[in-house]
Amino acid sequence: MTPTTITAGNDANASAEPTYPMARTCPFDPPAELAQLRAEKPITRIRLWDGSSPWLVTRYEDVRNLLADPRVSSDTRLPNFPFQSPGLRARRLTSRSFIGMDDPDHARYRKMIISDFTVRGTESLRPLVEKIVNDLLDAMERGPRPVDLVEEFALPLPSMVICHMLGVPYADHDFFQDHSRAILDVSADPQETVRANDELRAYLTTLIAEKETSPTDDILGRLAQRYVSTGQLSRSEAATMALLLLVAGHETTANMIAFGTLTLLEHPEQAAEVRDGDTAVVKSAVEELLRLLTVVHTGRRRVALEDIEIGGVTIRAGEGLITATESANRDPSAFASPDELDIHRGSNHHVAFGFGVHQCLGQPLARLELQIAYPALLRRFPGLHLAVPLEEIRYRDKMVVYGVHELPVSW
Repeated sequence: MTPTTITAGNDANASAEPTYPMARTCPFDPPAELAQLRAEKPITRIRLWDGSSPWLVTRYEDVRNLLADPRVSSDTRLPNFPFQSPGLRARRLTSRSFIGMDDPDHARYRKMIISDFTVRGTESLRPLVEKIVNDLLDAMERGPRPVDLVEEFALPLPSMVICHMLGVPYADHDFFQDHSRAILDVSADPQETVRANDELRAYLTTLIAEKETSPTDDILGRLAQRYVSTGQLSRSEAATMALLLLVAGHETTANMIAFGTLTLLEHPEQAAEVRDGDTAVVKSAVEELLRLLTVVHTGRRRVALEDIEIGGVTIRAGEGLITATESANRDPSAFASPDELDIHRGSNHHVAFGFGVHQCLGQPLARLELQIAYPALLRRFPGLHLAVPLEEIRYRDKMVVYGVHELPVSW
């Protein structure tokens, strides 16, 4: 994805700064330019769509150190915060979720929902996830071929699960999926992004209001009863939290299911091992696919609160920075043969879920869904294959979350 570059009129060095995100030459790999920067200028200035020049951090060790550094802020209200697009910057004015906050506010909001996303809490969802997976595969098996794996499996699975957890009617999935795509489209008109955000938040606000008088045993119900009804949380705040969980809860996992399946189909011997379902192999394969694909491919964005010396560079207080997790996860100093899929890699301390206090809240849920989805799909359809040439696959290169728009398959 190559955004429009706006060159500052008096910046003599503007032409020397690469834009970010960068164009991919191979859909499965991060841009080759990232590898070159990681080797030669691991912390360097880059140019964004608005002409700003934050720091881009590409090396694994530096990425982890900065994401864990309390001198680095996630507060989207700060000047020089490096937004992904005009739409996402405009959206900040109408809603700001807790991932765009620092502690103690971030910790206060996160604590309200953390119990639903623990390893133990998500493990209790295993029977539900397995049933949804089997039901979707049954429907695929009964239906015509070829089939779009995104539409029939990868997208509905995490959508159904997060709807169950939140207490959102899955019957409304077309509405919230369309609005989620509009919010995450970095090429969208800012007014469209804000409209989609506001309409989805209004929808969730209505649900929360209903649950204040009609309690339900789900995340929205508990937020309504424990916090909104007691005045600890406004409906608007609860809706903003729910919006984050709804969008993140299905977009990232849906793209990992589809893009991960495509990657496995390109590596049939390793796909066969995942299909056989050995628990340790499946878990290792999921971690490896998370590392290799890193579907949130626009980096984690921050602002320095103090001067920070790192990697021979001084990042000044108030300057924006972007930790390129897709580059960090391909760093040869951290991973042997990092551009290769190796489901037996073993120790795999990737940063696909970020790192530090803002590490993804929903990672246990994503892992559970992926560990169930991949082997079940491959077992049900051992002859699964692409129904179109690989060159015809359309990739989501204008979205915050990378992946494929459709994945036509047959068996």
